[in-house]
Amino acid sequence: MDKKAIPIIAWFIPVIPIALAAAIYFSEVQSSSFLFINQITQLLPDTVWTWLTFFGNGWGVFAMAFPLLILAPRLLTAGILAGAFASIASFSLKSLFDLPRPAGILLDGSFYRIGEPLLHRAFPSGHTLTAFAIASALYFSADHSKRRPMLLIFVFATLIGLSRNAIGAHWLTDVLAGAGVGMWCGLIGAMLGQHISESRLQPKSLWPRVIAIAGALSIYVHLTQIMDHELNLPLQYASIAIILVTLFLFIKAQFIKTK
Repeated sequence: MDKKAIPIIAWFIPVIPIALAAAIYFSEVQSSSFLFINQITQLLPDTVWTWLTFFGNGWGVFAMAFPLLILAPRLLTAGILAGAFASIASFSLKSLFDLPRPAGILLDGSFYRIGEPLLHRAFPSGHTLTAFAIASALYFSADHSKRRPMLLIFVFATLIGLSRNAIGAHWLTDVLAGAGVGMWCGLIGAMLGQHISESRLQPKSLWPRVIAIAGALSIYVHLTQIMDHELNLPLQYASIAIILVTLFLFIKAQFIKTK
């Protein structure tokens, strides 16, 4: 078996959270499940949850994963492909269902909310979808021998999903569905990434240079936009620093002679 092969069973795992989301939605515990999580997550500071939600933002996770351009370009490529599919899936499903968010149904003040109220396009949670897409892409792009410790990235993705309940932006069903669809996007990204030849991933090849340009453009985005909440500004500045250091090393690699 290929050391980077994706087991068949992996394609069926996303059905579990999606089925659970359906069960919660049709059993009429949508509000109670959301309110329960929204309440207990208040035990932690707002910064914890806004920082977690930052890692579900496409620009945020791209910046934080940007060093993989030097360290593991195949993993970064799989993540970018997964992120692209996640963006398409999120936009399509949100437009198709256009379900109300908690603030669009529940009374103001009946739950804890951080930031401005969001009313529409609840299903699925785009941040959760992105988080699980990237987590799955990175996990299944790694060798089998390195996958066990990488299971922690799914724990992190789960916390990102919970942050969407914690800040009052999404129902639990949105998060569960986002996790399931996100895993499928990540599996597709990992599968496509495996078919890219090693020569196309070298620093002097076209594709890594395109990624580097995208990284430079993301600096402008981090400087001119607020990623979800003002509490995330320190992470945005850290992202800029990470991108700049990575770009410096990448540019340096352009002048190293290959044997």
